[in-house]
Amino acid sequence: MCVQWSKLLKPSPIEVLFVVLPDTLMLDWAGPAEAFRIANRSVAASAQAPFVLRFAGPRQNATSSIGAVVSELEPLPSTLRAQSWVVLSGSPSRPIHASPSATRETLEWLRRVRPGEGDTKLITICSGALLAAIAGLLRGRSATTHHEHLDDLGKSDIGCKVVANRVFVNDGPLWSSAGVTTGIDLALHLISLECGAAVAAKVAQTMVVPMRRGPHDPELSPLLAYRNHLHPAVHRVQDAVSENPTQDWTLPRMAGIAHTSERHLARLFNEHTGVSPLHYLRTIRVATAELLLRSGHSVTRAAELAGFRSDTQLRRAWRGAGRGGSPSVAIAQSMPAQ
Repeated sequence: MCVQWSKLLKPSPIEVLFVVLPDTLMLDWAGPAEAFRIANRSVAASAQAPFVLRFAGPRQNATSSIGAVVSELEPLPSTLRAQSWVVLSGSPSRPIHASPSATRETLEWLRRVRPGEGDTKLITICSGALLAAIAGLLRGRSATTHHEHLDDLGKSDIGCKVVANRVFVNDGPLWSSAGVTTGIDLALHLISLECGAAVAAKVAQTMVVPMRRGPHDPELSPLLAYRNHLHPAVHRVQDAVSENPTQDWTLPRMAGIAHTSERHLARLFNEHTGVSPLHYLRTIRVATAELLLRSGHSVTRAAELAGFRSDTQLRRAWRGAGRGGSPSVAIAQSMPAQ
C-alpha cells in the first residue's frame, strides 16, 4: 500500500505527525510538540490554529526512555495530507529502537513517504535521522544528528552528506536536528517561517528559552567547550573566566587562581584542553559577545560587555575564531527570515 497525498494545494492547518517508537527519547518530540501547541495558542484569537498535532506509531503503546508509557497512538497512516510534516525522533542509547519488529514496520512505512511531494516535510531529531537514512530518504541530501551518532549516520547511507556540529540543517524538504533540546530550536525556527518571528519569539518566551539558535550555530556551545576534563585547577580558571569575562585576565592572574606557575598553567591547559589559557579566554569572550549581539546590543556595546577593549578587537577575535565576516552581518544572516 503506497502512502498517498490529498490533492489540496496548501491545506491549513499543517498536520504535524510525530512518529513514536518504543524507547523513544521523550524530550526529542515532546519539546517540539509543546512549541507547536503554544504557537497555536499564541496566534490571534480570530485566526485558525496553524498546526494540528498527531501522534502515531507501529504500536498502540510505546514505553519511552524514562519509563512513561505513551498510549493510544494512532497507527501509521496510509494517507498524508498535503503540507504534512513527519517528525522522526531518536532513541537515547542506540541508533535503532528497542523493538526490531516495530523498527522494521516503521522503515517499511517510511520508504513509502516522499518528502517534497504535496509539500511534505521530513523532520528528524537526534538518531531519528538514522531511521530516515536506512529508509533511503537522505540520499544526496545534507543532514545532521546527535554528535554521538554522526559516524553511524554516514554508515547508514553513504550518499548522505553528514554535517557535524550544527544545531539543525535544512536541505529542501528535509530538516534534521542534533537532538534533545535542539528539536525545540528547530520547531521555533519552523514556527517563525510559518507564523512570523513575533509568534516564535512569544513561544520562546513562554517556554523560557533564553536564545533561539539557528542553522549556522554549533551543536556544542562555545561556552561549554574545552571542559571535558577532570583537572580541578584548570576548571577553577575556566569557572572564573566564564563568570567574569570582562576581568583584566592576564596569565599571571589566571595562574594565581590555579595556584600554579604561569608555565605550569600553560602546560596544564595544553594537556587537558588542547588550547592555551588566553585562547580559552578569547573563546569565552567571543561567545559572550555573540549572545549580546543576538539580544540586540551594538557591536561596540557587545565588545565592551564581553571584555574586549574595542569593537576592532572583537572583530579581530571573531575572525580569528574562524567565523568570518563581521559580527553584526554574521548574526543578521543567522536569524530567521521575517
